[in-house]
Amino acid sequence: MTQAIADTGFRYEDLGRLIALMTGAEKHGPAAHSTLDVLWVLYDRVLRVEPETAEEAGRDRFLLSKGHGPMAYYAVLAAKGFFPVDWLRGFGSYDSPLGHHPDRTLIPGVEIGSGSLGHGLPLAVGSALGLRAQGLDEPAVWVLIGDAELDEGSNHEAIAYAGAAGLERLHTVVIDNDSATHGWRGGIASRFEAAGWSAVTVDGRDHAALRAAFTTPHPGRPHAVIARVEKKQ
Repeated sequence: MTQAIADTGFRYEDLGRLIALMTGAEKHGPAAHSTLDVLWVLYDRVLRVEPETAEEAGRDRFLLSKGHGPMAYYAVLAAKGFFPVDWLRGFGSYDSPLGHHPDRTLIPGVEIGSGSLGHGLPLAVGSALGLRAQGLDEPAVWVLIGDAELDEGSNHEAIAYAGAAGLERLHTVVIDNDSATHGWRGGIASRFEAAGWSAVTVDGRDHAALRAAFTTPHPGRPHAVIARVEKKQ
């Protein structure tokens, strides 16, 4: 399956307007905005999935582990035609499919229900293993996590296993805005490299740098992109 991105007429510059359609008592605005550039570059230039192929076995999988602030995710999915833009206006309401945490059973294009920290990377490892077991070598698995999720032990087990298993089709994007309680001498990338991953650190707002990092060859190893984003006070 070749990369195919739906052209709905929306551009990156429209995302702020789409996010503004979502109102209510959501308390995780900064968590959403920190992911906006990464999500756009992935869906606009990298992921091989679109609304018409979202159920095909050969699609790329994107898992949002950082699901407690999904507004940017919803805006990008709407911009790419996975669901109608009108859905954004009902965000968080009783009868809306767009909850404060994404629900894979309600929202087209969503691979996992998420928001509880530390679950997405282990699920991505399982997805990559499942694809390998089925002989599906083309689909890539991407997971987006926050740096604070690395306080969870489940992620370190997943990092260690994925490196040892050589899960080449697994990619992790870490939004690093200095939210983690713990850290590593040498930075987050060093934690992945120590477990046998390919890893690169980039400016999380620089679209050209993000795309280059996302498409860096990493034969025989999983790949981590650490996207540095300034934390808003």
